[in-house]
Amino acid sequence: MRLFSRHLLLAVGLGALVLGTSGCTRIRTHQGYQVDKLLVDSIQPGIDNRASVEATLGRPSFTAQFGDQDWYYVSRDMRALAFSNPKPVAQTILHVRFDAAGNVVAVDRMGLEQVAKISPSGDKTPTLGRHRSLFDEIFGNIGAVGAGGMGGAGGGSNTGGPNGS
Repeated sequence: MRLFSRHLLLAVGLGALVLGTSGCTRIRTHQGYQVDKLLVDSIQPGIDNRASVEATLGRPSFTAQFGDQDWYYVSRDMRALAFSNPKPVAQTILHVRFDAAGNVVAVDRMGLEQVAKISPSGDKTPTLGRHRSLFDEIFGNIGAVGAGGMGGAGGGSNTGGPNGS
């Protein structure tokens, strides 16, 4: 009977240990475009155009903000341990540039070296401009409103009748 209770206690302890450590596994995720090297290598400058690139690679992740001369395909692999912040492990940015006629000019690849690490400084964002106190914010406009003509009508003089004569 004692041997059975020891085995049961050992089994319960091992089960609790397995469940407790299962939350500490690495989580791997993929975000964005699935890069197929063969398809990407088939895009040739001077030969392909927008229609053939879209037929080969699909719609881009995003396009240039002004105009549609640049298409971007973004792919990123992330890794995290349990509840920690995910960190990029691999990244590919495929940049396809077109000329005004819509033909491919260049195909560039960028990797993880393009990821910038940004460290915030404190809980406030520094900005340029005036530094005003609370009282300046509240009482700073007293006397400034309507100071040009005191009436808001442009400051002209009124000499009589309704049409100014």
